[in-house]
Amino acid sequence: MKAVLCKAFGPAETLVLEEVPNPEAKKNEIVMDVHAAGVNFPDTLIIEGKYQFKPPFPFSPGGESAGVISAVGEKVSHLKVGDRVMALTGWGSFAEHVAVPAYNVLPMPETMDFTTAAAFSMTYGTSMHALKQRANLQPGETLLVLGASGGVGLAAVEIGKAMGARVIAAASSADKLAVAKAAGADELINYSETNLKDEIKRLTNGLGADVIYDPVGGDLFDQAIRAIAWNGRLLVVGFASGRIPELPVNLALLKGASVVGVFWGSFAQRQPQDNAANFQQLFNWYAEGKLKPLVSQVYPLEKTADAINALGQRKAVGKVVVRVR
Repeated sequence: MKAVLCKAFGPAETLVLEEVPNPEAKKNEIVMDVHAAGVNFPDTLIIEGKYQFKPPFPFSPGGESAGVISAVGEKVSHLKVGDRVMALTGWGSFAEHVAVPAYNVLPMPETMDFTTAAAFSMTYGTSMHALKQRANLQPGETLLVLGASGGVGLAAVEIGKAMGARVIAAASSADKLAVAKAAGADELINYSETNLKDEIKRLTNGLGADVIYDPVGGDLFDQAIRAIAWNGRLLVVGFASGRIPELPVNLALLKGASVVGVFWGSFAQRQPQDNAANFQQLFNWYAEGKLKPLVSQVYPLEKTADAINALGQRKAVGKVVVRVR
């Protein structure tokens, strides 16, 4: 099979497309014919050795995909050959076939196509877990989403609206904010033109945001934590800015606020039933038309490096997908 391989840590340009042996299903695995694979921020990190997991070389990046099951391990009973599924792989998805533990595989909703399914799990899974289990977001609360035009950001805007929150979307350009507005955001902040902290306070009558969803980190975290409401929750989702911020903890004390870590991958493994319930709700909202995953760019397998760079250079809105077949 063809697979995109990382043979040494480095930029996306160092990835190569080569023939490798087809994977075989271990007892608790399935093998999937990959139709489409989603590109996510961890893909930009894992190939440079900057992610919390460092697979042995050579490995194929790509943490999520959608396709059709071609083989099933002997201990797998709830899935069968021919099923249309979406999978979380950690890595390995930028290839024609991938072996995945069965507990990381979900049947696709009948109305969903492969490109959408490949763009769904990671972003919506992360944002649902963040807003439900970690923030306990309530109807009528104010949710501020930083990096609101990216994959997880847009998902957070949509899920926040579905949960009944007032959503303030913040992004770095008018074009990006237009995407967030189309996803349902009530208010918009362009943080390349205005002061984020001052705008949050203006839009909340000085009260601040109840929940802040932050996949960006850096300077935006520093400003946002200073505009959090009493009893507020700041969700630490990621650090797309490249800088992991440090927190003067007196700010948490003064606002009675919580700074809460969000690691959806671990949650999905440790609390599989809660994760499955999250996805049931997400699929219901999808069927109702409340969630509309935005795939802005689709690349062929041989252009995987360009797909990763589109995301890594923060040029993309919504999701970038690699189409395999």
